[in-house]
Amino acid sequence: MRLTVGQAVVRFLAAQRTERDGVEHRLIEGWFGIFGHGNVAGLGQALLEAELTDPGAAPYRQARNEQGMVHAAAGFARMRNRMSTLACTSSIGPGATNMVTGAALATVNRLPVLLFPGDVFATRVADPVLQQLEDPRAGDVSVNDTFRPVSRYFDRVWRPEALPSALLNAARVLTDPVETGAVTIALPQDVQAEAYDWPEDLFAPRVWHVPRPVPEPAALARAAEILRSAARPLIVAGGGVIYAEATEALREFAEATGIPVAETQAGKGSLPYDHPLSLGAVGATGTTAANEFAREADVVIGIGTRYSDFTTASRTAFAAPGVRFVNINVAAFDAAKHSGAMVVGDARETITRLREALAGYRTGDAYRERAGRLAAEWDATVERAYRLGHRPLPAQTEVIGAVNDAAEPRDVVVCAAGSMPGDLHKLWRTRDPKGYHVEYGYSCMGYEIAGGLGVKLAAPDREVFVLVGDGSYLMMAQELVTAVQERVKLIVVLVQNHGYASIGRLSESVGAQRFGTAYRYRDGEGRLAGDTLPVDLAANARSLGAEVIRATTVDELTDALARARKAEGVIVVHVDADPYVDSPGSGSWWDVPVAASSTLNTVRDANARYREGKRAQNHYL
Repeated sequence: MRLTVGQAVVRFLAAQRTERDGVEHRLIEGWFGIFGHGNVAGLGQALLEAELTDPGAAPYRQARNEQGMVHAAAGFARMRNRMSTLACTSSIGPGATNMVTGAALATVNRLPVLLFPGDVFATRVADPVLQQLEDPRAGDVSVNDTFRPVSRYFDRVWRPEALPSALLNAARVLTDPVETGAVTIALPQDVQAEAYDWPEDLFAPRVWHVPRPVPEPAALARAAEILRSAARPLIVAGGGVIYAEATEALREFAEATGIPVAETQAGKGSLPYDHPLSLGAVGATGTTAANEFAREADVVIGIGTRYSDFTTASRTAFAAPGVRFVNINVAAFDAAKHSGAMVVGDARETITRLREALAGYRTGDAYRERAGRLAAEWDATVERAYRLGHRPLPAQTEVIGAVNDAAEPRDVVVCAAGSMPGDLHKLWRTRDPKGYHVEYGYSCMGYEIAGGLGVKLAAPDREVFVLVGDGSYLMMAQELVTAVQERVKLIVVLVQNHGYASIGRLSESVGAQRFGTAYRYRDGEGRLAGDTLPVDLAANARSLGAEVIRATTVDELTDALARARKAEGVIVVHVDADPYVDSPGSGSWWDVPVAASSTLNTVRDANARYREGKRAQNHYL
């Protein structure tokens, strides 16, 4: 079958499927692309041809920012529990390197995305071409080599003959729950347009079976023995619980054993917030209930978590002397953390088998009753934060409360960076396993709107609420235009507080006095401490094609959200909030080093507090 390399890529991907539990999915459900001289004649032409001759085989959507389109693909993949994703193509040079941040986000979060950056001429006949990096040490290096450390698989196809192995390896990694992340295949622009005679078998439908590996019996027995000795066990549910569709198995396990459940950012929603054994968020942005149980736990059962520093409160959360870890994870790399007893296997299959191995084991009545009581006390704290009544501007917690009230159980909240992810982790009342979508592995400013677009494309039957601060909005709001173009319904709640609120708080905590975190003119002394900048982000959103509703009070915000639910297309609800009102404290700590020497009293005081916090750190050896 004679096709160009670009045409072969498109045809191959259209034929790939995934399967788990007897349910098939398309591996690549569509394409995002921005075209230039690195891909317009190759993949661009191939996608046009597919649209004209085989509609639906390779749906194409026009992106506005290359980083944004990778974020959208990551959001799509996460919403689909990693069974499907989107492909992204860019031109050579800056179009390609714009995707590097998105690749890093996907790999950090263990999310499959497939990237095809354009590249230099394989023949080198026209070197140096426009936007080519010339490395005097090596002739086969291009800017696309920056993808290597942030990709789980990287290849560069110098010749058409190499394409089949590259594509098969790409699909292998994308569908492997252990290895998955960003997959990058760099395609030199002359190779993309080159024709080759391909074996027809390359384009035959192929199903990639996503495994559910079962745990080794001996490892399961060791874990059960440790758990049977536990008086104060605690489950830490991570994203792996949700990706493995193990939430029902987790609920049954918790109810059978009486072990309470705390949740990471990625694992939030593993249990409904009002389940009697749900303690909510754990760690640096955790609830007081989960963190109290974490401090006292003698055995921690980590399920599908990579134990980030926010989850462990920089290794201060689990403070009991001699605390032990039982780690259930499909990846041995994560299961080995904190010197834990490793149980390598699929979350759902392992939880089910562990429940059987623990038959007859149950925590004490007082322990379970205390979990319910502390969780109820925290929920009362959430209610107060939601109804704070702060004036003249509402607090951010009130904005979150209004959105939570407006959201129905299956609706999705999307966020990524700033102070809101921490507030959402503590406060959001999640009722559905896919109702909470906060990217906090990479905490990437600018993910929110693009990621929300991907979520909505993956789940068009759900209402999607994107919460974004003005800092992240200014980083990347361009995919609003893509959402408008595709007639995708998004409700974007744009919280304006005229600066970097999260970093302002962090700056204050390390004694740096909120330096460089407010959006202000320079004053007479040359400092950024003058009047607030006259930036009108609502007008900007309207200029991009969104319908905009302004709200100045919580009541107006509530009315605006009700209107937004009934509207179609992209709706941006703009609300001003007070950046100086903190959310309820979690009684936790986060390790951010403080300057060890300074002339500023604020820094010296912060350093003293930091040294005190360091004393509680435990290497969990």
